Amino acid sequence: MDRILSADGTPIACRRQGEGPPLVLVGGALSSAATDAPLAALLAPRFTVVTYDRRGRGASGSVRQEPAKDGSGASGVRREIEDLAAVVAAAGPGASVFGMSSGGALALEAAAAGLPVELLAVYEPPYTPGTSGRLLKARRTARLHRLLAAGDRAGAVELFLSAAGVDPATVARMRRAPLWPGLEALAPTLAYDDALLGDGAVPAERFAAVTARTLVVCGGFSPAPARAATRTLADALRRARHRTLTGQTHEVAPQVLAPVLADFFAQDVYVRQAS
Repeated sequence: MDRILSADGTPIACRRQGEGPPLVLVGGALSSAATDAPLAALLAPRFTVVTYDRRGRGASGSVRQEPAKDGSGASGVRREIEDLAAVVAAAGPGASVFGMSSGGALALEAAAAGLPVELLAVYEPPYTPGTSGRLLKARRTARLHRLLAAGDRAGAVELFLSAAGVDPATVARMRRAPLWPGLEALAPTLAYDDALLGDGAVPAERFAAVTARTLVVCGGFSPAPARAATRTLADALRRARHRTLTGQTHEVAPQVLAPVLADFFAQDVYVRQAS
């Protein structure tokens, strides 16, 4: 993997593969460039795909604890936006971006902050709009910070997995699996993913600044609140269209997602170049 430097000097590890227009993949919570490898391999025949380890993951620099004075986590979000901007710049002119789950929230925040991207796709950024959703998010955030402050990385991972809909029996099996120590090692980065989602509401006013043509995707078998949140998100964006993938959940199959992304990015690139 190659390494580039973010604005604060943190090394960010990234990998480039394939041929064609540049496309950056942004992973979600507890993921790394390795997690995105199956999707990247399916897209590589049509795009130059760039995957990267987000801050504090894999071969990238460790998390720097820079909490905002108001407790909002704004400093961490700003650093992640700078990281993505550095990766997009390294990918080359005209790079498009796809963000998975909270990686989608990061891509949208970067676009709203002025990241020069014309084509953007996201899959189920885990917003929780509505009064009950915001209350749930506030409670989850408070518990996550207590667990991390106490050094309970296993508890933090369990909290995240439960919030993502993983049942307790599956979590128990995961704790006994070889992958568990790797998940615990990533636990501090969950604070970044949590901060990216703010209070859980879709930040419609801020996202009004996003000028990129955007594809918002959800799974047809995902919980109804998650599907509704993607509709709310698509409505908040100026140039968005929505698509539901029949039979898919939040753990979308790469072989189902890849053709949808390829068609969106390739067709829109063609239209943009011809205009």
